[in-house]
Amino acid sequence: MLFDKVKAFVVQLDGASAGAEPVFSGGQAVTGRVLLELASPARVGALKLRARGRAHVHWTESRSAGSSTAYTQSYSERVEVVSHRATLLAPDTGETTTLPPGRHEFPFSFQLPPTLVTSFEGKHGSVRYCIKATLHRPWVPARRARKIFTVIEPVDINTPALLAPQAGALEKVARSWYSSRGLVSLSAKIDRKGYTPGEVIPVFAEIDNGSTRPVLPRAAVVQTQTFMARGARKQKRAVVASLAGEPVGPGRRALWQGRALRIPPVGPSILHCRVLHVDYSLKVCVDIPGTSKLLLELPLVIGTIPLHPFGSRSSSVGSHASFLLDWGLGALPERPEAPPEYSEVVADGEVAATGQSPFPPLQDTDMSLEGPFFAYIQEFRYRPPPLYSEEDPNPPSEAMRPRCMTC
Repeated sequence: MLFDKVKAFVVQLDGASAGAEPVFSGGQAVTGRVLLELASPARVGALKLRARGRAHVHWTESRSAGSSTAYTQSYSERVEVVSHRATLLAPDTGETTTLPPGRHEFPFSFQLPPTLVTSFEGKHGSVRYCIKATLHRPWVPARRARKIFTVIEPVDINTPALLAPQAGALEKVARSWYSSRGLVSLSAKIDRKGYTPGEVIPVFAEIDNGSTRPVLPRAAVVQTQTFMARGARKQKRAVVASLAGEPVGPGRRALWQGRALRIPPVGPSILHCRVLHVDYSLKVCVDIPGTSKLLLELPLVIGTIPLHPFGSRSSSVGSHASFLLDWGLGALPERPEAPPEYSEVVADGEVAATGQSPFPPLQDTDMSLEGPFFAYIQEFRYRPPPLYSEEDPNPPSEAMRPRCMTC
């Protein structure tokens, strides 16, 4: 049969290695080839290629129109971010061309738009990129091959807005049976807004318990997925990292001097898509017995480019120093660490050609938030900045010290 003449028909991307696929960003060129292997001569009408990138959201909600009438409302929206078409093989004359048996390669190349959305898979939406090749032959069904590719839009945390400290303060009156049991106050601060996976967030907090019962402070990094369609919104929240402090007794005050909270390998923030967003925040809360908890939220941005060794480090260190002085803390935070390389956080070969996320699902915590759905991410080989020191590790010798002109 003619259908059996095609032994192999696949799409391959340049730069792919064993177990690892290339990752692209806006403005880059996507190059590859369509491989066609024939067992015998075959007539071919055309070989066409299409590349697509689409952000799509969909969910349903149950509505009630009366005491006994219910219906389901559907919300759906999509945005096309990449669209490219090309014809790789077309006969010069006539309707078909005959290809000899053996292996045939058809190269292709196209340019991605300058700004894209990071690949993402969620419960109510996704951002997917794929290349589809279609082989048209007379009297037989068209043969198709698909290749999913990953896009990571860079998020650089070396900007003034993302290097600025974040702080807040709240207080609440603890009550029991309509009687006041004292005031509980919470203030928290972090040295910057932008972080990358694998980094440690030093959390500075002050908890003042003026009530008559002990309270428990906690902190967590929360991922919020927001899906938007037809003027409606649907959100999913998940705790991706958390820590719990020690109970603070009645009339006591506790101080966190840089409690370490490590960011796991999660996908970057998605902030500039019309139909879906992925946001992060640091939530510091105090559990008060008999009263709703005191909750303080500080915004975070998870990026892909960590702190630069030079340039931005000075402003970050300066803001961190003033940050410590503002809080009356002369010591460095607990277990200070430099941001790790992506190779230490996300291993090679974890992103398969099937497009599955390389991140393991996280367990739900006691904050009763639903499980996360992470954006795709692969290894980024950026070197972390060296540890900062106020002392010069190589001080000039006594003989090299410049002499005073009056001596």
